[in-house]
Amino acid sequence: MVRRRARLSWDEYSARWASLHGGFDPRRASVPVRTWQRLSFRVASTLAGAGLSPSLVTTIGLMCSLAVPLVVLPRGVWLIAGAALVALSALADAADGGVAIITGRISGMGAFYDSIADRISEAAWLLALWLLGTPAVLVLAAGGLAWLHEYARARAALSGMPGIGAVTVAERPMRVLSVVIGLLLGGAVWNISARLSAGVVTVAVAVWLVLGILGTSRLFGAIRAALH
Repeated sequence: MVRRRARLSWDEYSARWASLHGGFDPRRASVPVRTWQRLSFRVASTLAGAGLSPSLVTTIGLMCSLAVPLVVLPRGVWLIAGAALVALSALADAADGGVAIITGRISGMGAFYDSIADRISEAAWLLALWLLGTPAVLVLAAGGLAWLHEYARARAALSGMPGIGAVTVAERPMRVLSVVIGLLLGGAVWNISARLSAGVVTVAVAVWLVLGILGTSRLFGAIRAALH
């Protein structure tokens, strides 16, 4: 049964994905988003064919994220290893829903677990960036905006907003990208200057924060228009 469903075509997968995400069709998304979704689909197909459950994939991604603060503690090139773990966690997060769609194992509990795992993962990334020298106030502000962005959309959906409101620059993939680039560059310049490395990861969190401000403002505007 799993093998048969693992052969789901990209078009069939996209249609099912859109029906679960407020009608947002990955086939009509921007090139970066569409490319990421296709990669997630291929990974999910492989994992579903191997018999992995959606919850197990979510757990693997969560474990990768929880390891990031520990991995980056030695500093230096270990920041690059941390970036790899963040990327793997993000890929697992994108693939777990795909596995659920392909295998037909979609559940409310799975969606709830995935959402909680996302918030814990982002907290772990921010903890790692704080340990690397980012000011606590910046870390807390970035994390708070990410939480607000996701919470506002969820509450608006419960209040009757159709779809997802708006796709903004503060979506989770942009947060992932900020952290991965920050850790990669921070690790690359560590041998030049530890202070410069700390500055690079601080800039990464600042970018996260700015995108959060812009994206949350955009989302609030869309929510206001939809609920009126």
